[in-house]
Amino acid sequence: MTSQSASGADAGTEPARDARLAGFAKGGVSDTCPPGPELAALVAQLSGPRWRCPGATDDELIGLLGRWAALESWAAAAKMGVVREMMRRGDQPWLGSQRHGDLPDTWDDSLDHELAAALGMAAQTANKLAWLAWELQARLPGIGARLADGTITNSKARAVAEELAVLSDDDAAQAEALILDKLAGKTQGQITKLAAQAACTVDPDGAQKRRERAEKEEARVRFWREQHGAAALAGYGLPTDEALAAHANVNARADEYKKSKAFPDAKMDQLRVLAYLDLINGVRADTRIAHAQAKTAAEAGLAPDGQPGPQTGDTHSDGAVPDDGGDDLTDDAPDTRDSDTNDPGTNDAGTNDPGTNDPGTNDAGTNDPGTNDPGMNAPGTHDPVSPSGPSGPHGPGGPDGPSVPGGGSASDCGDCDPAPTLPALAARANLTIPLETLQRLANRPSEGYGLGPLDPALARDLAATAARSPRSEWCVTVTDEDGFAVGHGCARPGSARPASKSPATTHAPPQTPAPWAFTPRDGPDPPDGYGTWTLTLPGGKDLTVKLGPVPTHACDHRHESHAYEPSDTLRHLVQIRDGECTFPPCSRHARESDFEHAIPYDKGGRTCACNAGARSRKCHRVKQSKGWNVTQPRPGWHEWTTPSGRTYTQGPKQYPA
Repeated sequence: MTSQSASGADAGTEPARDARLAGFAKGGVSDTCPPGPELAALVAQLSGPRWRCPGATDDELIGLLGRWAALESWAAAAKMGVVREMMRRGDQPWLGSQRHGDLPDTWDDSLDHELAAALGMAAQTANKLAWLAWELQARLPGIGARLADGTITNSKARAVAEELAVLSDDDAAQAEALILDKLAGKTQGQITKLAAQAACTVDPDGAQKRRERAEKEEARVRFWREQHGAAALAGYGLPTDEALAAHANVNARADEYKKSKAFPDAKMDQLRVLAYLDLINGVRADTRIAHAQAKTAAEAGLAPDGQPGPQTGDTHSDGAVPDDGGDDLTDDAPDTRDSDTNDPGTNDAGTNDPGTNDPGTNDAGTNDPGTNDPGMNAPGTHDPVSPSGPSGPHGPGGPDGPSVPGGGSASDCGDCDPAPTLPALAARANLTIPLETLQRLANRPSEGYGLGPLDPALARDLAATAARSPRSEWCVTVTDEDGFAVGHGCARPGSARPASKSPATTHAPPQTPAPWAFTPRDGPDPPDGYGTWTLTLPGGKDLTVKLGPVPTHACDHRHESHAYEPSDTLRHLVQIRDGECTFPPCSRHARESDFEHAIPYDKGGRTCACNAGARSRKCHRVKQSKGWNVTQPRPGWHEWTTPSGRTYTQGPKQYPA
């Protein structure tokens, strides 16, 4: 059978229709054929350039769509087949581990990290892939076959495996047999219900086992940044009765807010969010309602009791100039408008980062001079700069910046009652904010560890909140044109700047320093660094920053330790340079990772930046296992060689450009 011609007989005529398309119509020979290499070649040819499917009818398009989906499942099954072969080759039978057929029941972290590097995924995700690959042959071969023949998708196979994971091998086989012929055409939700029902049928205690396992092993509260930039907070593995009671309390509080009519424009979902946060943060309903009523009255020009308030014009009744809607980055003096209303720094998102693979097991330095600073950058006379460091315990509602969840700070409305004040929270967020963004000279993006990119407005709000806290600590990082750190200094309380000389007859009032200024001190730069600078925060507080080089690109060994443990300064500079664990797929923050020698110390390796890198505890252990090797061909560039002989390179952190 000939395929369609390359062009029509005459210019402008349509190409001849490929007769093989008819096989993809409903009931056609190709509409239900099993996936494999022959089908893959056929659908690729008939789909044509950019998958426009020339000549296909609507019915045939559906047939092609279904076969592409079947091929997707087939490819997923093939990928897991290769993973299983890696398990077999990495098995060590002499250890006497248990087996299911030709598959070992256990494998080490080396396999997970090999998969992670090859597929560009977190090691935890790679472990889940390996588990599913094992499960679909060792315990649920029927489900594995349904995946390979295109009956179900990879996510549906995973859903069944997770539902039946609590069953014994015999019970899992019985449950699989009950549902195997009912899977075609079902949604993932429907298949999940079928699997749960089968588990309960063969093992009536299975539902209780799943629930108890979830409450014990999967219970957690997660905080993360959503794609649109707002924050999310959720609980998992909760006891059902207590979760139901909590949900009822949220609904009851939201209903109370609605009945108060203090939130006329709020939807019920918005009131539930407000109720959820208020209940967690201990904000009373009457306090929230009173503040909302007062704010509405102030916006309408009324006193809190509903009577007409003082006339507003260019000044308030006390003669003060009203807020022009700007924030403390453009005014001469800082205000407290709403710079702390969205501070995600009140939870350490990094400890629950879904992309990390080493929860809670690290030995990052406890004396790190930059462990509590919302870092910022400073262009000054240097190359573009970028910051680093987390914030101290001053989050929204903390002792230095009371705020209202979802409602702004107390100063948002002039005459309304003070906003509800949240209890003090110990925040440990790591913020990286360009100084030019703070100064409104540019709208460059910022970032927060566990939060990802931050829009300039939110970054300015978070920085303003941090600036009001005396417990905040700050670092300044100078970057090169590629965003790599080349200079760094930790800010310290500054000495008073020398007063400028002026004629004795001059009695001008002192001027308020501009917020977020970064200015050099008098005197030439020393030969071993970039000089001493003054960082001025909003409100005029001065901090002193001595900038020194970061061992990126080159290392002069100035901070080398002749012992195994590094100095606090060396540890901190490596953290600033690397940013995260240096294993390419791992996103564990450098502050939460080990200081690890590429060439081991006991084999002559230097305790120096040119032989050190940040490694999460799990990646550190894998690096020390058989077949793995890490080298640092130049400071900041880490080459990982896996047991298969593949090499993956991780460079220094690139700060926001």
